[in-house]
Amino acid sequence: MRPELLERYDSELPGARAAVMGRLLGALDREALPGLVLRGGGQVSFQGVTVRYPPEAAAAFAVAQPGLSVTVRAGNGLRAGGPIVDETRNGAPDAPRGGGRHAHGSGESESERPGGGRHSRGRRPAPRTRRGGALGGTQQEEDTRPNVAGGRGWDSEPGRHGTGWDDDYGYLEDPEPPGAFVTDPATLIRILWPGSDLATEIDNSVANMALARAANPVQRLPQAGDPDGLARAEQSITDGHPLHPCARTRGGMSVADVLAYAPEHSPVIRLRRLRVPADRWYGTAEPVLLAHPWQADRIRDRYPWLTDDGETAPVRPLMSLRTVVPVGGGPHAKTAVDVQMTSAVRTVSPAAVHNGPVLSKLLRHVTSGLPIDVLAETAAGAVLVDGVPQRHLAYLTREAPRLAEGETVVPIALYGASPLLMSTVPDPYAFLTLIGSLLFAPLLSVLERGVALEAHGQNTLVVLRDHRPTRILYRDLGGVRVSARRLTAAGLDTPPLHGDLPSDDPQVLRTKLSAAALGTVAAELIAALTRHHGADPARLWGIVATAIRETGTADAPHLLRDPLPVKATTAMRLAADPLDDIWALLDNPMAAHV
Repeated sequence: MRPELLERYDSELPGARAAVMGRLLGALDREALPGLVLRGGGQVSFQGVTVRYPPEAAAAFAVAQPGLSVTVRAGNGLRAGGPIVDETRNGAPDAPRGGGRHAHGSGESESERPGGGRHSRGRRPAPRTRRGGALGGTQQEEDTRPNVAGGRGWDSEPGRHGTGWDDDYGYLEDPEPPGAFVTDPATLIRILWPGSDLATEIDNSVANMALARAANPVQRLPQAGDPDGLARAEQSITDGHPLHPCARTRGGMSVADVLAYAPEHSPVIRLRRLRVPADRWYGTAEPVLLAHPWQADRIRDRYPWLTDDGETAPVRPLMSLRTVVPVGGGPHAKTAVDVQMTSAVRTVSPAAVHNGPVLSKLLRHVTSGLPIDVLAETAAGAVLVDGVPQRHLAYLTREAPRLAEGETVVPIALYGASPLLMSTVPDPYAFLTLIGSLLFAPLLSVLERGVALEAHGQNTLVVLRDHRPTRILYRDLGGVRVSARRLTAAGLDTPPLHGDLPSDDPQVLRTKLSAAALGTVAAELIAALTRHHGADPARLWGIVATAIRETGTADAPHLLRDPLPVKATTAMRLAADPLDDIWALLDNPMAAHV
């Protein structure tokens, strides 16, 4: 129990609301959303509803201030069904859908879909009271703060944080027609898409983000020689995914669970060792399932033939909650947890169990001679039920970073999340030039040889010496794409891979690289360098363009000129199948430097 968090939670709630609202405004500004009719100049219109917002708040990686609000006006007379008109951009407004579903891949972004349906995301919040306003309805009001002090409600799911209708709960009647001010993002979802499960997910995201900020993790940089430095650095990131409005959604976890297991609360836990009969085991690891304690509590009764074999040594969760590292260092373990985090239920697919060790061997050859090392997935396993490997009864192990004396390592996402780390950058232009030579250019070389790495902020680690980047470590092989044609041209054999990893489509390969490394990592770094150092973003994008152009690869001109893809996470959550990729295509700032 953490009663000391309650007052701080209340004070952090407006900022968490604003942070999630900013992410949602980004979706309104760039994604092809259901019912969208007209968009431009900080205004979007849906059937019967118009939303006005500050355009600067919708910019990717903008820092939202508490009190961020939108104006909602009903009765605009527009009707959905025609083409979406986006007045801010040229070209077709409808974002294309990508190929492949994560559910059939081998990695992090995957979810069970029994019967083809969506994973259950918990109960719908109780209704609220609206005071005045133009959108109608009188409902019962209640206190919705998560119970962090113990007592009744301790095991309830977080997210009942005040999705409301008054000046305390996020919905204000505009004293001047024609609209109402909305400060709560879940309220906006309920207005635009009544009955959508996304509102519940947004509630949960806001509550968990406020709880993370209330915990106020210590901001400190890793010290050379500290085996726990990486874990502590990752646990200091409070707000999660920088663009996804469900950045802190943990559907299915109670407040107590979040406090016990979420990395931003700095827990130390132990995995459960569950011994598996040899004829019910699939994979290269010994037949012992390493189960996250949250998961273990929910599977033992269903599978009584899993024998308790004790616990592991203490471990700390990394950014993804279900991936842990031993206290004092050692191999990382990625476990299955039937919890929706951001967009997916975080299990370990049978494809991941097969592909990880095989793909690790290939990537050692593909990255040879480049300043990128891959943290190999050395072993994996899953429990067989009726002869079928079960994604919720699986895990894999991954190499830990190997550091020389004087080196430290951080996820590249920390540069955008930590002003303390950003303060160690003496020259923003020299820094990004270095990142270009260590990350962006080598990624194109890896792509030319046959593998598109999904080098987003969580998967990409930067090795530092005296705060200066020296090399890159890449982890998590589930989201990569592999081209047999390109591997053959590079003189490499293609291993047998399961799921949706194989692809010879150059657009699929380039989208995988560009969305993660350019649309996310480069864009976030440039936003942070501009914010903290007053750097010129056009000059910074020119540096990235130079790194890409000088590779001379066939993909470089496309990456420099084609629109930048960014995953349309809100549109995906509202889609009939939330696991199908949908992309928003943004103007490419590097096109000016071709």
